[in-house]
Amino acid sequence: MSDRNALFARRQRRTRHALRQAAGGRPRLSVFRSGKHIYAQVIDDLKGATLASASSLDEGVKGRIKTGADKNAATEVGKLIAERALAAGVKEVVFDRGGYMFHGRVAALANAAREGGLSF
Repeated sequence: MSDRNALFARRQRRTRHALRQAAGGRPRLSVFRSGKHIYAQVIDDLKGATLASASSLDEGVKGRIKTGADKNAATEVGKLIAERALAAGVKEVVFDRGGYMFHGRVAALANAAREGGLSF
């Protein structure tokens, strides 16, 4: 593992540990972004189950976006994850940025999820 990957993994573990301490039983909205796509999951850590998921690869999102690696795609995924989480009965979550800085695509997804009805 390179130094850069090791530092990212450390930041990711530190972020998740702090989130679990502060969560108070709330599910976690976890974000993963790659060079080509963005993914989001609402995870119940107490049960170890995924309650809702969305990505830029979903059929409903794919038709409305040009590429999966921009803010528009992140906004669409944020709206979709909020819709699916509310359908699963989840209104409050803890946002897990997963070691990524809170700007760009990650911030766009978070803001769209908030506008969609999720509280964090």
